Amino acid sequence: MWTIVMFDLPVDTPKARKAYAMFRKQLLSDGFFKLQFSVYARPSPSKEIANVHVARVERWLPNAGEVRVLEMTDKQFEAMKIFWGRKRRPPESTPQQLEFF
Repeated sequence: MWTIVMFDLPVDTPKARKAYAMFRKQLLSDGFFKLQFSVYARPSPSKEIANVHVARVERWLPNAGEVRVLEMTDKQFEAMKIFWGRKRRPPESTPQQLEFF
């Protein structure tokens, strides 16, 4: 299970920039990694654990801007197509999920 967080937050004032930076730091500290600008992803071993992280994102919402959360299966995430303009590059390797064995 993958949780994708996409956001468009204002950075027009010092207070807004601080809120943006705090939100981004909280995502990183919770195990999200940057897919591209303002798009972060995190793997979870189950839907229940993914729900915990979605609830955290909801608690961290800044006062302004827009945040969207998308959940997808491992299979859907693996099927993602990545385009790099006219030049093709191999996609970055997908991080491994936790295994408890």
